[in-house]
Amino acid sequence: MKWLYRTGSAIMALFFAAPLVWMLVVSVKEEGMKIITVLDWFKPPYSLAVYQEVLTTTKLSQWTVNSLLVAVVVTVLTVVFAAMAGFALSKVPFRYRTWMFFFILGGLLIPGEATIIPLYQVAKDLDLLNSYSGLIIPMLASPVAVIVLKSFFDGVPNDLLESVQIDGGGIWRIFTSIMLPLTRPAMASMAILTFIGSWNNFLWPFLSITDDNLFTLPMGIPTLMGQYSEDYVKPMVINAIASVPIIILFIIFEKQIVKGISMSGIKG
Repeated sequence: MKWLYRTGSAIMALFFAAPLVWMLVVSVKEEGMKIITVLDWFKPPYSLAVYQEVLTTTKLSQWTVNSLLVAVVVTVLTVVFAAMAGFALSKVPFRYRTWMFFFILGGLLIPGEATIIPLYQVAKDLDLLNSYSGLIIPMLASPVAVIVLKSFFDGVPNDLLESVQIDGGGIWRIFTSIMLPLTRPAMASMAILTFIGSWNNFLWPFLSITDDNLFTLPMGIPTLMGQYSEDYVKPMVINAIASVPIIILFIIFEKQIVKGISMSGIKG
């Protein structure tokens, strides 16, 4: 039975890896190659000239830096704010705490598209459009992260917190020295999912940014695809460069990504 499971897993792995292999192989071909059969795509000669051309004649490298900057800042701040909110909702007694939890939970019931117009108006009134702040600040609120982290904080025994308080520890010490280390796997999972979501975000940058120097990759790549619609190599090079960071992230944090998806209940 094991051999059947392993064979099926290998076939599925090859099936999902095929598009990536195809992208990488085509990206190192020379422009204008005569292609008659599928095997011609895999035959030499190979060249990195198109990579050099794309990196030097387009703003793809700058867009990659923009995407990395926005994704990293959004991830760090989102996890920090969500951890603080989740800890307060779980362990800090205050008035209307239950109502506040249901208020945050209700945020999951509202489609993101329904908030775009008021969000755009607020960003415009605060003069956040066409800026890094406009790309980062509206993306920091994450009800999913708050609820997931709260559920993990709920699992920490109150007796442990009381023992810290008896020793003279305050709320901040409990949060930084006890709660954060115990919930590190959940925070890592939320960080990875937040990073991927920010990296792939298209709608908000498309609405809030008009300066091409501030484009992120999901917004900038379609503008390049329009220029190279009759070519195969350059679009593959562009997609390969844009995919490298997220592929590396997945390879390094594969277990945490799978765990994060299972914990948050995200499907599809």
